[in-house]
Amino acid sequence: MGNPESSVLLFGCGKVGIRLGEALTESGHRVFAARRGIEALPRTFTGIALDYRRPLAVALPSVDSMVITLTPDATEPESPDLVNPLRRLAAALPARPRRVILVSSTRVFDGDPGARELTEDDAPAPASQRAQALLDSEIEARRLFDAVVIRPAGIYGPGREHLIRQVARGLPIDRNRRTNRIHESDLVRALHELLRMSTPPSTLHAVDGHPATRGEVADHIARRLRIPPPPALPTGPSGHIISGRRLKALLGTLRYPDYRSGYDDIIAAGDFRR
Repeated sequence: MGNPESSVLLFGCGKVGIRLGEALTESGHRVFAARRGIEALPRTFTGIALDYRRPLAVALPSVDSMVITLTPDATEPESPDLVNPLRRLAAALPARPRRVILVSSTRVFDGDPGARELTEDDAPAPASQRAQALLDSEIEARRLFDAVVIRPAGIYGPGREHLIRQVARGLPIDRNRRTNRIHESDLVRALHELLRMSTPPSTLHAVDGHPATRGEVADHIARRLRIPPPPALPTGPSGHIISGRRLKALLGTLRYPDYRSGYDDIIAAGDFRR
């Protein structure tokens, strides 16, 4: 990626992909973005309209690198098909890119009992159909593209203020749930670095390295909003602790090393609605 004329395909380009693409175009790279709706893409991108859930009927460019984001959202089926889109993508490309990154999720550990810190060397333990679908996509992306897999935890940042709004409304929360997160800015930095590295890690957990219970995070948000902390749902401990040591070694100091710094900036900006 040191070549300023290199090209990148963002396949399934959402909010994170757009921010990554903007950083890449600023440094002189040509960015192709493939997704269902291309009207809202930056003008510096070359948009490719397609629906990855259906056979690909458009020509794809030959590119140096590719970032794939097919992670399902809440509106998709519990067991989404993430393998066949990868196979259709591989068949549609004129040549395999030199570097391919698949954005997965730490959700692949949802069947682990959660009593220990999990690193990139731990085997995934999917319990839900959705987690299994994510793991299947990781396996297929490695087979097809020798892909680097990055697994973000809870992504937050401007435009991702669900927990702030929940606390502001005084809604009950699962206070005992162990949580991990990554600010969108640091996730984009990680993706950018994985594209640039000559020898990237095969797997990277994108977490800030400061796990906390949801109650701890909510209490901090409530203090910043100067409101009472939200009530608790009647639940016991759950969730996982994910190690962020490999990410820290990759990036050095994170822009937002913990939830306090990240949520403080969002609240100070005041651009969220209750």
